[in-house]
Amino acid sequence: MSKVRVGIIGTGGMAGGHIQRLLEIPDAEITALCDIRQEQLDKTVERNPKLIGVPQFKDYKDLINSGLVDAAHIDTPHTLHYEMIMASLDKGLHVFCEKPMTCTVAHAHDVVNKIKESGKVFVLGYQRHYQPEFLYIRDAIKAGKIGEVQFVQGLQCQGWLKGCAGQWRHDPALSGGGQLNDSGSHLLAVLLFITGLGVDKVGAFIDNMTVPVDINSALSLTFVGGAQGNISVVGNAPTWHEDITIWGEDGIFFMRNGKLEFCDSHGKRSNPTAEELPKGNTPDDNLINAILGREEVGSTAEWGLRVIELTEAAWKSAATKQIAEVVHV
Repeated sequence: MSKVRVGIIGTGGMAGGHIQRLLEIPDAEITALCDIRQEQLDKTVERNPKLIGVPQFKDYKDLINSGLVDAAHIDTPHTLHYEMIMASLDKGLHVFCEKPMTCTVAHAHDVVNKIKESGKVFVLGYQRHYQPEFLYIRDAIKAGKIGEVQFVQGLQCQGWLKGCAGQWRHDPALSGGGQLNDSGSHLLAVLLFITGLGVDKVGAFIDNMTVPVDINSALSLTFVGGAQGNISVVGNAPTWHEDITIWGEDGIFFMRNGKLEFCDSHGKRSNPTAEELPKGNTPDDNLINAILGREEVGSTAEWGLRVIELTEAAWKSAATKQIAEVVHV
């Protein structure tokens, strides 16, 4: 194919950034748009004049059956992902899906198996899997730079409670869960990605803060192999902040709001230079390049499975007030 034809399913929220990036990729072409809201389709075209005249659909099934697209780009509320992924793969399309991939472990297994059966490219919207700093940490841990990982800490705080008030993210029927399953999914995914660790058990305390979904979550973890960890997701904060620390036998990685620092076994701190960092990318570039056979997928469906395994176990722990095992199949 000369260009990969992409159909956007859901044009609100996160889709805006994806659309802008896809329009800048020479080997990609947006050939169809789908949204149940005509006003949202109109706004999307108004913001992106290159999309004038692009066919529009109200039902995603009409888009994937139109013959106009090679890849479905799914940017809809969370609980809709599973059905749309499966239908798109059944139709023989490549798929990009925003996070979380699914809202249950059972659905995640279905998706992983369907991708294997179809042989199609599937990219999950975890942009940190392409960020130079996180790639550097992952590669350094693999190479033994800090020895065995002993402790993992992650903190994310956002104004998620107020910012999402009255929107679909507070509706379990569409969101499938709260901040832990939404933006918190990025934090869980990147911690698992850079350390390469599997979670063994989780003890969780969750506060819904008067809404139907989780807002504040405190997770204590043990990993396969013995490492320990804490993950804090705070949804009623007055600002956005993220703090990641990975302790090893021979060093520590500090990641504070996107700024990376390394501390060696002697306590000496340093910052990797730009030349030392791997080249970054975006999931949208990766989608097109993977379809054209130029590179491997950087954020595979397996990461979506691992994240929902941990998330579902945390929900179970909080509900039962018991330690929950994270089952990996």
